[in-house]
Parts: sequence; structure tokens; C-alpha cells
Amino acid sequence: QVQLVESGGRLVQAGDSLRLSCAASGGTFSLYAVGWFRQAPGKDREFVATITWSGGSTFSDSVKGRFSISRDHARNTVSLQMNNLKPEDTAVYYCTADPNFDRVIAGTGVYWGQGTQVTVSS
Repeated sequence: QVQLVESGGRLVQAGDSLRLSCAASGGTFSLYAVGWFRQAPGKDREFVATITWSGGSTFSDSVKGRFSISRDHARNTVSLQMNNLKPEDTAVYYCTADPNFDRVIAGTGVYWGQGTQVTVSS
């Protein structure tokens, strides 16, 4: 069993940067693929980024070039660095993990955190 806790979300202005963290406890997190999804009010949850156990990353077109993802195996954390934030990035950001990369990128990963709110003002 893996528990995921997101942190780092807050209110920022357009153009600012923000770093989200996903901390894991339990299980063999270092072997899991980890993803970030977000959900804005009234909208469906959408894929943001994912990272494999070996560090390979994938991004949605909407954040490509602005966001980066990294993981620290020693600390069991995955970070999402968000640069040049836009008001449309406003959402609750969720961390997900699963041994299967395809399930993570599809949004059907077995483990999910509670989310952290990111608000970008214009």
C-alpha cells in the first residue's frame, strides 16, 4: 500500500513559478511510474505529466516547455516544477502512482493523493 501526499500549491500570479511535491510512504514507490493530473472547477480531470521509475518523462501539450518533472528515489518524492504559470493552469493537482506506466498515463493508477490547489491570478 502506498500513501501519496501532495504539497506546494498556493496562489500565485501569472508568469510565476511553483514547485509541487508528491511524497510517498509505503510500498516500493521507486519502482512505480508517477503522474500528475489536474482538475479545474467544472472540468474533467486532465493529464499533466508523468515520469517512469527510470526518469523518462511525458507531458501534455498544454504544459510542454513550461513544466518539468523529476524524482528523488532516496526521498521517495516526485516534483513538478511549473514555470510561466497561466490562469488556465488553475486547478487541483493530483499525484498518482502505479507499477504500470500505461495505467498512470491513462489516469487509472491505483494510488492517488488528496490533491493540492494551485491558483494563478491574471
